[in-house]
Amino acid sequence: MKNNNSGFFRSSFLYVIIFLAIIAGIYSFVGGDKGGTKTISSSQFIKALGDKDIKSFTVQPGSDVYTVSGTYRDSDKSSKDSNSSGLNSILQSQSKTTKFTTSVLPNDASLKDISQQAKDTNTDMTTKPAPSSGFWLNLIISIVPLILVFAVFYIMMSQSSGKGGQGGMMGGFGKSKAKPSDPKDNKIRFDNVAGADEEKEELVEVVEFLKSPKKFVNLGARIPKGVLLEGPPGTGKTLLAKAVAGEASVPFFSMSGSDFVEMFVGVGASRVRDLFEQAKKTAPAIIFIDEIDAVGRRRGSGIGGGNDEREQTLNQILIEMDGFEGSEGVIILASTNRSDVLDPALLRSGRFDRKIMVGAPDVKGREAILRVHAKNKPLAKNVDLKAIAQQTPGYVGADLENLLNESALLAARRDKKEIDAADIDEAEDRIFQGPAKTNRSMSEIERKTTAYHEAGHALVGLVRSDASVVRKVTIVPRGRIGGYALMTPKADRYNVRYSEAKEQLAGLMGGRAAEISVFNEASSGAANDFQQATGLARQMVTAYGMSDKLGMVQLEGNASVGYSEQAGNRNYSDETANLIDEEVRRLTHEAFEDAKQIIADHRDKLQAIAEALLEVETLDEQQIKDIYNTGTFTPKGPDESNDGAKSFEQTKAELDAKESEAEERVDKGEANPEQPLETNPDDAPEKPDDAPNSDNK
Repeated sequence: MKNNNSGFFRSSFLYVIIFLAIIAGIYSFVGGDKGGTKTISSSQFIKALGDKDIKSFTVQPGSDVYTVSGTYRDSDKSSKDSNSSGLNSILQSQSKTTKFTTSVLPNDASLKDISQQAKDTNTDMTTKPAPSSGFWLNLIISIVPLILVFAVFYIMMSQSSGKGGQGGMMGGFGKSKAKPSDPKDNKIRFDNVAGADEEKEELVEVVEFLKSPKKFVNLGARIPKGVLLEGPPGTGKTLLAKAVAGEASVPFFSMSGSDFVEMFVGVGASRVRDLFEQAKKTAPAIIFIDEIDAVGRRRGSGIGGGNDEREQTLNQILIEMDGFEGSEGVIILASTNRSDVLDPALLRSGRFDRKIMVGAPDVKGREAILRVHAKNKPLAKNVDLKAIAQQTPGYVGADLENLLNESALLAARRDKKEIDAADIDEAEDRIFQGPAKTNRSMSEIERKTTAYHEAGHALVGLVRSDASVVRKVTIVPRGRIGGYALMTPKADRYNVRYSEAKEQLAGLMGGRAAEISVFNEASSGAANDFQQATGLARQMVTAYGMSDKLGMVQLEGNASVGYSEQAGNRNYSDETANLIDEEVRRLTHEAFEDAKQIIADHRDKLQAIAEALLEVETLDEQQIKDIYNTGTFTPKGPDESNDGAKSFEQTKAELDAKESEAEERVDKGEANPEQPLETNPDDAPEKPDDAPNSDNK
């Protein structure tokens, strides 16, 4: 991408140099001394006149003084005028002085003295009338520099607007910032978009229309003018739009919704017109508006100011999409994650008449996305992308790409040549809860309390395992928590049954139930559990209709409610609010009693899981099942643990040691400083026989 600002400053500097050169030339031509002419004082003139050094001179009246100019009888012997400087001094030093100029006071005594000496020395003296053009010359000298200054700034502002003489400085604001991308530069195809098979099928028709529109026109079909891609952030809406343009090989205009709105009124509407004019000239073409909710919000919600400007922009978009002048051959793609706030006129048929929901991928889609992002990453043999996809429900494409990227960073930090399962597992923990606080000091009682708390979550999750699976439990501090138990659904689910919700509530209450059962005392470690449990119970009562006392009504959680209705305003009475609180409290209390009963029935297994956590700090799914079924587990080897991350001090010390060793080898002439140091095989850890060969990438 070119830096337009640097080009602007370079051109501005050039214009300043040209301007200064012109001013210097004018000064040298009009006000500077010419070569061979010497400026002398009036006393020097009187003395030279008395010494008969002057051949002739002329007196010319002026506004304040009389100007005397003349010629010497012989060339002046001085090579340089002490009053001259700069270019005039250099010119005078290279030429003989034959003429002079001076100024005398306009009084009778001075003129009489000069006339008398000219008569005595027999010097020619002539007089000239006052110049009539002095006023105009002074005026030109004063005005021309100002005109040049304004001309230079006008050219600079015209170029900064991006349009030169077409519209001047203000004309550039109304021009669209979108430029058509060359179809040859767009390398993204549908093959690069994984986990969105249904969405791609919906967009194939758009691609076929752009490639061969006659097939649809002959049957009387009308291709959708606008396609709205809706979904949470990171699901690949922009990537799908680029893939459509890449498959169709047509110009692609991309703009953000906020690019239309500026501080000047009417700029947004002007940019919309300019954008559609450019697209029509290059039709067939695609216009992609990212985050269209920035300008497409429901009209009438604001009063004055920027809202009026936004509404003018929206009105222009509506006219361009389906007005008197059609936009044939131009398809508008837009993306948003808040379609509920868009104006209804924008969503009607004839404008955005096709809406595609780009949601979070399922387990197959997540596996396909992981395979796309893993193409350029060396993975070890123990990495199972299918298992990773099962452990990451709710992850979108951006999350999965970040997961593999964090894994690669961790592997590089641990001086590995391949990304193994331990790196991916640690990266998942870092994304989920933050980096491990290995240096945090915990008392023995606090560590034991945390172990039994997390063991309580794991035990309840194992017993109530109809819908969820306990994937991991750990007491390694991360962020603000001292540990956590990871429980994920057995399969992707889009609806929550009553029994599944009750199971989740019991699992969330397992930690507090274990604390009460073992220590007969509660701790603050269950604060986050209660937050999640209260939110789930409230949804069951107010949104899912799972309360017999309140009935099958939806009191909260309506996605179509506007901002003004959500700002603390409720549409039910105080009596209903009290009843909601009672039902939420009842559901959480029942879940706590269920968890207490499970822990009481399996007290020995709770103790076994807690002791194992105190020993190794982290247990995976298989180890937890082994403890639950047999009471024992197999600890992981050093290559499979997540403890390989080095601290900042360790990493810095190793780098300093390598640099010192490299400098010593260069001083001794043993190595080239550009060659990497070879690892000493005696210092390297022993490689197990079943370890994968990592010498070849």
